[in-house]
Amino acid sequence: MGTASSMLTQYDIEEVQDYCNHSFSQQEIVSLYQRFCQLDRNGGGFISSDEFMSVPEFAVNPLSQRLLRMLEGLNFKEFVAFLSAFSSRASLHQKIEFIFKVYDSDGHGKVKFDDVLNVLRDLTGSYISEEQRKQVLAHVLEEAGYKEDSLLVLADFMKILGNSGLKMEVEVPVD
Repeated sequence: MGTASSMLTQYDIEEVQDYCNHSFSQQEIVSLYQRFCQLDRNGGGFISSDEFMSVPEFAVNPLSQRLLRMLEGLNFKEFVAFLSAFSSRASLHQKIEFIFKVYDSDGHGKVKFDDVLNVLRDLTGSYISEEQRKQVLAHVLEEAGYKEDSLLVLADFMKILGNSGLKMEVEVPVD
């Protein structure tokens, strides 16, 4: 795909579609490429954390620091794969895998009670107390058959979130 300033070929588009499990149409990939090039201000073919933080919606997201860990230095293909979790065409498995990566702050493949608590803290701020967060989380884990000292792997997340009736569709604006 070359540098960010080059144009996408049909082959490039199809390669990206395959890489992201066809979560985006060809036109959406072209639109995402245009946005990628806007973000890649230095034209190096990768997006830095500073470039991501220039997007106002991203900068104000309470999880932006966690997401930056996943985003730093992405090339275009990886950028589209990252966004594919937000596509309406993404499977529930893909969405839960993305959420798991957000919670797995150290990238070791396991999520602890405190990892989930930290995300809840980021999301809720001062709207609920620390004790309320702990109680809610302990209850959710208990309902799913886990304890506070459980180390959750991706399969556990699949079980917990997949059985929750969770509907996770967030459209990614590509224009």
